[in-house]
Amino acid sequence: MKKLKTLFKILAILPVIMLCISCNPMSDDTRSGSMLVIENLLGTDMEGNKVNFLQSDVIYQDPDDPTSGTIYADSATVTFRGRLLDPDSLTGPSHYNDITVTRYIVSYIRADGRNTEGVDVPYSFEGNLSVVVPIDSVKDVTFVIVREVAKLEPPLIGLHEWRDAGVIEATAKVDFYGQDQVGNTIKTTGYLTVFFANYANEASAAPASTGGSS
Repeated sequence: MKKLKTLFKILAILPVIMLCISCNPMSDDTRSGSMLVIENLLGTDMEGNKVNFLQSDVIYQDPDDPTSGTIYADSATVTFRGRLLDPDSLTGPSHYNDITVTRYIVSYIRADGRNTEGVDVPYSFEGNLSVVVPIDSVKDVTFVIVREVAKLEPPLIGLHEWRDAGVIEATAKVDFYGQDQVGNTIKTTGYLTVFFANYANEASAAPASTGGSS
């Protein structure tokens, strides 16, 4: 009788144990066996070099015509890697573990705690992606991290008129969302330091249009 009661107790707690094992603590308690890892998140400096920060020029002014002004979106490049939550899985990866990244949300944070959107930092926004990251593979993805419209609104528009007015330093927090091929939700987050300013422009320094959302 005691053995039977013990068996019933084991059977009762077994589903709880299996639920805990199946949850992915790195992706907001998703039940996916896959996880999306950010290996690198890069912006560009004013020379167009890929670096671990972003110099965001709030307005491009032609050196030969200081009264002119053009607004460009800024892009960043993220390097994703798909991994199994349990790398020692007996079954190994399958195409069901591959991850499709579908969208991202960018928000901005200042170290001084002044984080009111539209006053201290640009408004947060959401963008769409359609990228498949196979397990044990790396994928580079370029996306808009600062929209054109953000440079036409406070606080960035205040940097247009006076080149020496200062620099706004913020951290761009980027939440990426996707799912495995079974439909389980996967999320990962990256951070990039952004320096907003009206930088001096050289004649050949006009960035290519990103065609980003606004």
